[in-house]
Amino acid sequence: MNKHRQRKTGRVVSAQMQSTVVVSVDTLMSHPLYRKKIRKTKRFLVHDPKNEAGLGDTVVIEETRPISKLKRWLVVEVKKAEKLADVAAVEEALS
Repeated sequence: MNKHRQRKTGRVVSAQMQSTVVVSVDTLMSHPLYRKKIRKTKRFLVHDPKNEAGLGDTVVIEETRPISKLKRWLVVEVKKAEKLADVAAVEEALS
């Protein structure tokens, strides 16, 4: 593990590809002028070699070397979704 690599925590929003999941990471930031808190969402293509992350799971991802054209992150830890209601909410949000 390299101490200079970024780590982020996000939720899996798509797990339909082989060895790849799409992770949505939310970040709270302050508006530069109005100082209101704004939620920014960014989606990352993440390499999951063991295919252990499923839809709705919370995962910890880490920066890595380029694996493909768009994949530069690796799944480090998978925290399973606690409730099926969470998975249903994610599926509903994607629809």
